[in-house]
Amino acid sequence: MLSIEQLPRVQTPYYIYDTALLQRTLDAIHAETRDHDNWHVHYAVKANAHPDILRQIAAAGFGADCVSGGEVQAALAAGFPASEIVFAGVGKADWEIRNALKAGIAMFNVESLEELEVIHEIATLLNTRARVSFRINPDVGAHTHAHITTGKAENKFGIAKEDMVHVIRQAQQMQRIDFMGLHFHIGSQLLEMDDFAALCTRVNEMQDELEAAGLRANNINVGGGLGVDYQDPDAHPVPNFKAYFQTFTRGLKLREGQQLHFELGRAVVAQMGSLITRCLYVKQAKVKKFAIVDAGFTDLIRPAFYGAYHKVENLTAATRGEGEPTLYDVVGPICESSDVFVTDYSMPATRRGDLIALRSAGAYGEIMASGYNCRPLPKGYLME
Repeated sequence: MLSIEQLPRVQTPYYIYDTALLQRTLDAIHAETRDHDNWHVHYAVKANAHPDILRQIAAAGFGADCVSGGEVQAALAAGFPASEIVFAGVGKADWEIRNALKAGIAMFNVESLEELEVIHEIATLLNTRARVSFRINPDVGAHTHAHITTGKAENKFGIAKEDMVHVIRQAQQMQRIDFMGLHFHIGSQLLEMDDFAALCTRVNEMQDELEAAGLRANNINVGGGLGVDYQDPDAHPVPNFKAYFQTFTRGLKLREGQQLHFELGRAVVAQMGSLITRCLYVKQAKVKKFAIVDAGFTDLIRPAFYGAYHKVENLTAATRGEGEPTLYDVVGPICESSDVFVTDYSMPATRRGDLIALRSAGAYGEIMASGYNCRPLPKGYLME
């Protein structure tokens, strides 16, 4: 549990990041991957792009997985080598492709034949070569929220697996394209290893299909998606990387010399971040008791967007040590009925001015904040 003594004395709401826990997490990933010379872990920048956090992850020797030109620029500025940056996304703009080619990134994860043609055109104009992997939609379901599944046939992501061989052959006919491999990503916040085992089975099938067609992929990128324990972050501050990586060790049938890539985001940064907010009012309504706080879905949109859960802790009440637990709806100030963090939530008796933490907010928190209602963006601070 956080303590008030660890927090900066600044205006709420804001994010606080435990960089010591981040380092423990990075060390845990290293421990499970260091014996595999052909494994590469890329941090998914979209989870959290705070510059200090990016610098710490880059300094630890990880690559970067980017989904926009802005993320590529942020990764380069933070010290990620261009040779360890991969660039995915279904709608890459011309300027994003052009800048990534000039920077010399490792490869594009291409999501359509139409995109491939544009990359080839721009590479030709720049008199350079583009290294590409193809993101294949494996049509594998995942046990997660419908909004964060990405590997089913009806999702917008990737190339249909039936078109894989055709698209690769098209790429091989383009003078400025180097075919590097295959890319997959089936979803986010996945806690059941069976989902990743199913992906391994599908990748193995596709590798067999490639070989039957006389083709070879030098790189296999299985994406990310490993989830975290939002219910009890203190019990599981570091995700189960051992089970995650062992699933691929056991399930994937890599060919000799193939390189294996992972793109972890949430699992790296979620547990080290908390959103700190202050109680403005305790409102007793006819049916409910509301703890109205100064953070809203402009600061942390996941509960309103996905119905996501974050553990809520009244840090001030913990120091008082008084009051029976009471049920509250913890809500924000935004003029929308969906601006609710939790409902019927048991907390110690809460007062105006109490500091409250929403835990496990290091991923898809600050990075997704907006200025709706003309509200200022929350700032992120490193824990003292």
